[in-house]
Amino acid sequence: MSTTFDLDDTQRMLRDSLARFLTDQHGLEQRLHQLDQALDAPPLWRAFAHDLGILGAAFGEDHGGLGGGMPENLLIMETLGEALCAEPYLSTVVIAGGVFKRCPDPAWRQMIGRIVDGHALVAFAHTEATARHGLQGLRTTLQTRADGDGLVLHGHKTVVHGARWATDLLVTACDPQAHGDAQALSLLCIPAGTPGIRRTDLRTIDGGHASELFFDKVAVNPGQVLGPRGGAHALLEPVLDEATLATCAEALGVMRRLMHDTLDYARQRRQFGAPIASFQALQHRLADMHLALEQAAAITAASAALLDAPEAQRAAAVSSAKVCVSRACRTVGQGAVQLHGGMGMTEELAIGHYFRRATMIEQRFGPADWHIDRVARLAAAQHAA
Repeated sequence: MSTTFDLDDTQRMLRDSLARFLTDQHGLEQRLHQLDQALDAPPLWRAFAHDLGILGAAFGEDHGGLGGGMPENLLIMETLGEALCAEPYLSTVVIAGGVFKRCPDPAWRQMIGRIVDGHALVAFAHTEATARHGLQGLRTTLQTRADGDGLVLHGHKTVVHGARWATDLLVTACDPQAHGDAQALSLLCIPAGTPGIRRTDLRTIDGGHASELFFDKVAVNPGQVLGPRGGAHALLEPVLDEATLATCAEALGVMRRLMHDTLDYARQRRQFGAPIASFQALQHRLADMHLALEQAAAITAASAALLDAPEAQRAAAVSSAKVCVSRACRTVGQGAVQLHGGMGMTEELAIGHYFRRATMIEQRFGPADWHIDRVARLAAAQHAA
């Protein structure tokens, strides 16, 4: 299989072992069967933890990991994307793991060990109907109880991926007086079974699962707040950039599979006595798809090299990558479906499932327009300074 990133021998072995496992255990029929089942846990999670060890690939050896970092997260996400695997790696390892690694309280870093051994599955409850992207405009509130004894969480989160399997929830909230100001953001980690939490499970357009979460005056211990109350912005901003880039890596895997299957089909499908791949108009369409994919791969790899850069440079690089990847998802996805004709959207063919996943990724962590606006805001701020 091809890959976007330069790999050393250890990373190549990790990718190859995961790809082989997914080929054997996660074909289209198996995926459809698993999505239709009301499973108590992600079907492959135990194997990820104990047989493959990938849950620890991006963590240091002091946490029971393999000593890797974001490069391992990106290659794993690309491989999961190529197999259309819906395991909650992004929310648990990339987001929650990224938060726990940065948390100033060392007690929270112990959660990494629970992630590595597969015992902790964490859902990130952040998106709201009025605050879909970024950290601004949240209406979920965290305030001190009237009697001064503890805190109260109240609000509603939408499209929470992996919530039905989660052991713990990472929840963002603001003080009511902050009116959704991102600079007054709090982040807390609470057990998913905490009294006062109500969950409604939904199907997403790509066939996966997400949930709505309702927090009805949930009692929260101050010790469940990560970092200083109202000071989570600096903790979350780099983690969400990493998660956005990890989603870009997943998209590259999805698009590589779309390209592979479409090229294979075009070489086999015959019309007017010749393979349709021999028709110049379709060759041009395939070339456009390939170019969009390679441009997206190049900017994703370049942005990965800037994750440790100063905040504004990192944010601009990640948003630029997301813009390019989102546009490529549309170019490659639509081209793949159209070159297959009507059968491209049937349940029996993988193309339609990959197209729907690419469409979902376009919107996750912000569509192209939102990230263009973010880059413009960063440029304006830099110019003003």
